[in-house]
Amino acid sequence: MFDAKRFLNMPFTAREDDVRVPDLRDFFPEGEEPVWRVRGLTGQELGVAIHAAERNKNAEAILDGIASSVSSRKADAIRKLLGERGDVTDDVARRLEMFVMGSVTPEADMQLAVKMCRVYPIEFLQITNAVNKLTGMGQVAKKKPPSSGTT
Repeated sequence: MFDAKRFLNMPFTAREDDVRVPDLRDFFPEGEEPVWRVRGLTGQELGVAIHAAERNKNAEAILDGIASSVSSRKADAIRKLLGERGDVTDDVARRLEMFVMGSVTPEADMQLAVKMCRVYPIEFLQITNAVNKLTGMGQVAKKKPPSSGTT
């Protein structure tokens, strides 16, 4: 039978793993292994990443609504200023958030995530796939250190 009390009292920590990114070797210090350290997301963070796909859809709808109420020249100017949203799929929007939240070393912001997605798409997918896998595995229960036997 599931021991809810033990589960609730157990401390947990995020799973972490290294993703080898040899094609990014030029961006690491000489002699350092090109590795991207990632971690699994919490349920809250996963929700934020999933919600990014909805925000992506909503931004496109808002942009379309604004553009439909002005002249085509102004609409084109607005689209250019805000950027076309149609070229960002829901999956990419979700992965961008996962990339930022799941990157441990190096830390990543949205600017880095977007550039990585654009110029190193395979590595971007490998990193976000690793974050997704670790998230699916859940966190790891922290084990108490063994007693030294002395008082």
